[in-house]
Amino acid sequence: MSAPVVIKLGGEVIAGPQLAIVASDIAALAKQHGVVVVHGGGPQATALQEQLGQTPVKIAGRRVTDGPTLDVMKMVLAGKLNVDLCAALVGAGASPVGLHGASSRVIAAEKRPPRVYGGAGDAPIDLGLVGDVTGVNAALLALLLGAGYLPVLACLGAGADGQVYNINADVVANRVAVELRARGIALISDVPGVLRDLHDPSSRIPRITIAEGRALIAEGVVTKGMIPKLEESFAAIAAGAARVHIVGRLSTGDLVREISDPGSVGTVLTP
Repeated sequence: MSAPVVIKLGGEVIAGPQLAIVASDIAALAKQHGVVVVHGGGPQATALQEQLGQTPVKIAGRRVTDGPTLDVMKMVLAGKLNVDLCAALVGAGASPVGLHGASSRVIAAEKRPPRVYGGAGDAPIDLGLVGDVTGVNAALLALLLGAGYLPVLACLGAGADGQVYNINADVVANRVAVELRARGIALISDVPGVLRDLHDPSSRIPRITIAEGRALIAEGVVTKGMIPKLEESFAAIAAGAARVHIVGRLSTGDLVREISDPGSVGTVLTP
């Protein structure tokens, strides 16, 4: 089996108008390389919490996960969104297999201990049932990939005792890529890459090294949600990931083109 490509999709992509285009490109890419998809679902989880009368709590952009919130994450991630994404991939001609962290602990995790988060003061914060990835069932993923299937992972983890944890999808995708020695990670969202000007798509930066990325953050060029995305990507590269592609607002063929010609469509991060 050749080195696979790991693709992370945000919930806004699964529920948005680009899903058919993205699914078509993933199916085409899977014919060239093995592909593992990891998906989140933050917007949908927030919407369902509000419908159920829950008040979503976020600290420094991170969701505090108590028992009722975890139930929502299970319903949204391992339920509707995983099914919808797999159905779109089937329609595009792929052979997806939907999984969650408790599926033979394909995403092994343990509870994240309290820690200090930037922008949230100096005191350690306990995010509740939020986990850190401790391992990936690479043998299961390799078995599926070797048989021509496309694993689709909801970003939930499971402890050895069966406790389920909510985990950031970028973190899961990065760890899966490292464990599988992937040829690259593609983070697909609603932005076309790292931009010098948030309001000007033509200001996309095609290539960024870790040092250049840190400088862009320090200079204030990179802001808001792109900061943790870059920081997680830097950690993945430092752990052995070959490269990370940040892409969005895709047209048919863009994802395949970006993987074969890094930086041609989005922003590629390298050591």
